[in-house]
Amino acid sequence: MENKWDIASHSLSQITVSSNPNNEPVTIHGNSDGLRCVGVGTDAAVFQSLYAPTYAFKLYAKDRAFKIKKEENVYHALGDASFFSTCFASTDRYLILSYEHGKTLFDCILQGIHIPEQVIKDVEDAREYIRHKGLNPRDIHLKNILLQDGRAKILDVSEYVQPGNDFRWEHLKKAYEDYYHIIDGKPVPFWLVETTRKWYNQHKKYFPSFEDFMKFVLKFISFKK
Repeated sequence: MENKWDIASHSLSQITVSSNPNNEPVTIHGNSDGLRCVGVGTDAAVFQSLYAPTYAFKLYAKDRAFKIKKEENVYHALGDASFFSTCFASTDRYLILSYEHGKTLFDCILQGIHIPEQVIKDVEDAREYIRHKGLNPRDIHLKNILLQDGRAKILDVSEYVQPGNDFRWEHLKKAYEDYYHIIDGKPVPFWLVETTRKWYNQHKKYFPSFEDFMKFVLKFISFKK
């Protein structure tokens, strides 16, 4: 029997994505009137089908397709938890997920949308839940967290099988606690958010600590004012 999401397969066949060096977002090739891109990451792009709008299709770059089954297995290990999307199935090119409404925290900062403390608490609870399931909560950052009805919904669980701590969430939480009040409710220009993101990805090379990095960012913002 045909699944409801199969209606999107033809549209998805007209699209490919390719990865880029230096951990930059993928590039999308092709076009389909039946799809809307709702997210772009370093391994894949996510589309919503106009004909099956309750689903999201995470289409991987060809050289990253080996991650599809790994991510599907992570979703299965996480089970039915409100912190995450639901994974229904996979193909050799994409994952079929529940479409989740809301804005990423990255977009909230761009648009000056208030991020409540409950979001931080939700992510902390989600990280504890992930560990309880024997997984490792990595790669949790502004573009991987949705603000959904005042709560947090975490996207992209693909790195939870990798070892080590990337400290992205710890740094984001500290930045929220110590500095978010400076920009709360104020739209932040895209160039500034993107520049800060790129600097953060290189901060270990140039700054002895995250605190030193943040001091540099604040000085830069003050200078630009």
